[in-house]
Amino acid sequence: MPPSVPTPAGGADDRAGDVRSLLASLGDRLAEAERYLGRERLEARRAELEAEASEPGLWDDATHARAVTTELGRVGEDLALLDDLVGRLSDARTFLELADEEEDAEALSEAATAAADLERRLADVELRALFAGEHDERDAVAEIHAGAGGTDAQDWAEMLLRMYTRWAERHGFELEVDEATPGQEAGLLSATFVVRGRYAFGLLAAERGVHRLVRMSPFDAQHRRQTSFASLDVVPFLDEASDQVDIDEKDLRVDTYRSSGAGGQHVNKTDSAVRLTHLPTGIVVSCQNQRSQHQNKAKAMQILAAKLAERQRAERQAELDALAGDRTDNAWGNQIRSYVLAPYQLVKDLRSNAETGNVEAVLDGDLDALIEAELHRQAELRRHDGE
Repeated sequence: MPPSVPTPAGGADDRAGDVRSLLASLGDRLAEAERYLGRERLEARRAELEAEASEPGLWDDATHARAVTTELGRVGEDLALLDDLVGRLSDARTFLELADEEEDAEALSEAATAAADLERRLADVELRALFAGEHDERDAVAEIHAGAGGTDAQDWAEMLLRMYTRWAERHGFELEVDEATPGQEAGLLSATFVVRGRYAFGLLAAERGVHRLVRMSPFDAQHRRQTSFASLDVVPFLDEASDQVDIDEKDLRVDTYRSSGAGGQHVNKTDSAVRLTHLPTGIVVSCQNQRSQHQNKAKAMQILAAKLAERQRAERQAELDALAGDRTDNAWGNQIRSYVLAPYQLVKDLRSNAETGNVEAVLDGDLDALIEAELHRQAELRRHDGE
């Protein structure tokens, strides 16, 4: 990403030159964004979807109708975004022309501000070029599991859930916890949650793996330094996953139990929570936050279908990997990131080598720089593999 307009050491001419140079660069980047987002393709697709959406019998098939309206909304969103960026670039250039013609310092300041704002917005759009997965635009189903480290690991699992909750809030995503199993003394043994928002899966997939915490343990009487682990697993949430994955009821064991967390008047009064075990694969899914046993089972079935779809994808990929041979990328192992609180402050991603000393901000959900660094690394690997 090119740097923003620097604070000039010289006069207005130097500053105008900096703004002019930045706007030229932003114009090139915007043209490239229009190319990889496919403006012409989007415009043609919008016309097709608008025609389909206007058909009288559209809602005879509710599933198809939702797919059409959802895609139409996203196509319209992309085109509106491109139009907005083009307009902002035009406004910035107008301010700069006014500053040149009338030597207007205020207009030059407006041009610089508009250019910096456009650069930030364009960087968000450019992130989309890093996504390559079939389901990256979808919602995400995520699971956190406490690993080695006893009570500290269970507390770490709860800290991770809070971190991803705050990250989702920063992005305007909706996060819903479907199941949480409390730890023996503190924290969580596990938690399952759904993050709803465009590109939620593409972004969270970069966080998949084992997270390591090093700190002075609040659960140790001697306050010794403790290393603990928790993992995050992420799969795309397929709204109609049951239509894409065949689940035979005979392959399921269904257990009901009383919910143990917050969830309304039914909690601890009825056996409304549901645990599904898929016997052929051993996959277990629980849901307890819906109002009825029927709703909990329906939600658990969706999550199970998503997990089975991801398992099928992983099996196909494993077959391809076996044909291609070992890849050096697998040498990193499971641990993807370390969060060190003592004896110094550092978060370091062991894949991309991105790091920051502001551990508090990261634990409060400021993950974008770390996620983007990993997405860039993955994109670079794909380019290298394609050569």
